[in-house]
Amino acid sequence: MILVDWQLRDRIARGHIRIDPFDPALVQPNSIDIRLGNHFVWYAPGKQVIDPYDKTTVTSGVEGKHADFFDLLPGQFVLAETLECISLPDNIVATIEGKSSIARLGVTLHQTGGWIDAGFRGSITLEMANVNARPVRVYAGMPIGQLVFYTTERAENPYDKKADAKYLDQRQATLSKYHENRK
Repeated sequence: MILVDWQLRDRIARGHIRIDPFDPALVQPNSIDIRLGNHFVWYAPGKQVIDPYDKTTVTSGVEGKHADFFDLLPGQFVLAETLECISLPDNIVATIEGKSSIARLGVTLHQTGGWIDAGFRGSITLEMANVNARPVRVYAGMPIGQLVFYTTERAENPYDKKADAKYLDQRQATLSKYHENRK
């Protein structure tokens, strides 16, 4: 079941869902708007293949900055953080969706990583890309997406209890840690 506005406010008030900082004005009928943080990470153009099992190739050629805005170039892919950190209990999951007004500018918010497991804690790394023919400026603090929350049965092994929870408690745009998986 998708949680609606009054259910979201109730779960937050009771501490079942934690969002920091929380702005009640961002609660929508079926979601909560999230804002863009100020940390951006991207790969410099190059020919070196990125091998997901090889940490060296994943972390080389990376540039990043903290900024009040970022000009997303046509075809550019950038990782960014959400301003908000969230914490989910063992019976609520979330998905992240882009805001249609931002999508209409050609900016995608996530490529395939839009699922947030029960038990997750931390900021969310956004996988942003610009499919527009022109650069698009995005600002730290602007509403950039929305979280949709779903109730589930209690997870037997929620994300915060998993030994291999690679992104638990992340607090900035985080590169892939796929290399930590067994080959």
